[in-house]
Amino acid sequence: MARHGGGRSWYGKLVGAALGVTVLAVGASVWTAQAGVEGGGTPQASASATPGGDVQPVAKTIVHASDAGARGVNITIDDGPDPAWTPQVLDVLREYEVKATFCMTGIQAQTHPDLVKDVVAAGHRLCDHSVSHDTGMDKKPEAYQSKEILDAERMITKASGGVRPMYYRAPGGAFTPYSRELAASRGMRPLGWNVDTKDFERPGADAIVATVERELPNGPTLLFHDAGGDRSQTVEALRRVLPSLKAEGYAFGFPVR
Repeated sequence: MARHGGGRSWYGKLVGAALGVTVLAVGASVWTAQAGVEGGGTPQASASATPGGDVQPVAKTIVHASDAGARGVNITIDDGPDPAWTPQVLDVLREYEVKATFCMTGIQAQTHPDLVKDVVAAGHRLCDHSVSHDTGMDKKPEAYQSKEILDAERMITKASGGVRPMYYRAPGGAFTPYSRELAASRGMRPLGWNVDTKDFERPGADAIVATVERELPNGPTLLFHDAGGDRSQTVEALRRVLPSLKAEGYAFGFPVR
């Protein structure tokens, strides 16, 4: 999974202004993204991580498969919600009757709770994308990883009005065995992707559509973004990709849990 580290000063400034997140300078053993070796004991979530509701643990392996079957496609939308672009993405999804998984940062969810509620009301699913979108999380202490994941879970759940995120996607794919185990213990399936559309780089709608067509044989989970800058190319690409995939016999679903 590619790391999207460039141009993320937008998150750094927002986090610094809104929360003043402190990076813990505690030594700890960390692992590279998507490592297959499990380490340490089972992480323990804080009791206050989610307001209300029972939590059922899920598998800790990174999921890519679609619940829509062999011809299923999962549309995933990262980094929002954003007041300029999330409503436009929702309009396109509604037009083509497609459900998606929105991987939200805690900061954005807390800032735009009405948009989180709009996403839920439209029948889409929520995914924890950490508090601050730190693509170097896999190099940070476990205490820092825990705070990023659990605080985002709490912030998204509160913003949604009580609907919990069903998945956890590490920023830039910076999973660790610890973060996967922790997320899974909170009922959030670690979520990967197969097709990185590169829409964050704004290569043009034609290039985004071409990437989907070229890389879809790699697997069913497609990565788009609805925040972090001008996402007009993403909106246009979705407007072309969704009906095209339907015409080719694909069905849209959610990542399996």
